[in-house]
Amino acid sequence: MKRIGNLYHKIYSLDNLRLADEKARKGKRNSYGVKFHDKNKEANILKLHNDLKTRSFKTSSYEIFKIYEPKEREIYRLPYFPDRIMHHAVMNIMEPIWMEIFTADTYSCIKGRGIHSCTGKIEKRLREDVVKTKYCLKLDIRKFYPTIDHDVLKGILARKIKDKDLMWLLGEVIDSAAGVPIGNYLSQYFANLYLAYFDHWIKEQKGVKDYYRYADDMVILAETKAELHQLFKEIDSYMTNNLNLQIKGNYQVFPVEKRGLDFLGYRLWHTHTLLRKKIKKNFAKAVARGKGKETLISYMGWAKHCDSKNLIKKLAA
Repeated sequence: MKRIGNLYHKIYSLDNLRLADEKARKGKRNSYGVKFHDKNKEANILKLHNDLKTRSFKTSSYEIFKIYEPKEREIYRLPYFPDRIMHHAVMNIMEPIWMEIFTADTYSCIKGRGIHSCTGKIEKRLREDVVKTKYCLKLDIRKFYPTIDHDVLKGILARKIKDKDLMWLLGEVIDSAAGVPIGNYLSQYFANLYLAYFDHWIKEQKGVKDYYRYADDMVILAETKAELHQLFKEIDSYMTNNLNLQIKGNYQVFPVEKRGLDFLGYRLWHTHTLLRKKIKKNFAKAVARGKGKETLISYMGWAKHCDSKNLIKKLAA
């Protein structure tokens, strides 16, 4: 894989920083951070330009808080200026380069590759080849974001980047917190890149056709249980030896026809797809409580991607 250099000056260019500012503020124009930045907008952009050019940039202090849905997690938040603008400046240049690394079945935080794109691909395969998708291996990583190894991550990034100044900046961000902090804009891509070469290994070296990854949630379909159990052993070894990661102990190998594949809010069989029970219950509660239009549209968006005519008819009655 060809390594690319001469990138850093593109990131700190004034034009790119101004573009990053415009992208970073989308949906946040009324936030305190944006309003405060706008009081000295041009001066701030120039300061960020100089700090990056002279390599004196430092990641700001994080605000850390917890969320409890869909599960308890620590979220790290950085100020709009300079950090969020800088992250967008990096992504303006690096996104098309990093996109080349991902396989076609890498999903999450990638344009055009959201939940419905992933489940739609799995649904198509289940319906077109019942024999080769008879069994499923489902697994995920234990404490994925907090346990990402900084040295391993930097090594993965260096496989594509040969610009030492850019590697300095990425290293400065990476080393600003333990693991990869949930909440950073760059963290989404760091996490995907961390598993990108594993994706290639399993697809190309192991020859696995029906492998799908959404963040650290993975699904593999096969004809027999035996091949999935053997594959799991090799995956476990790869994760431990190459990435310093541990697979959760609740991994499963099961027949799709009997249980259905519970993944990303849906339950998928060879013949049909339904909403996950929890989402269906929340949908019913939202209707019963007369929730706002946006909430109901959101649930309808989920429902339209599965076989839900009976559910919608029942809720509309």
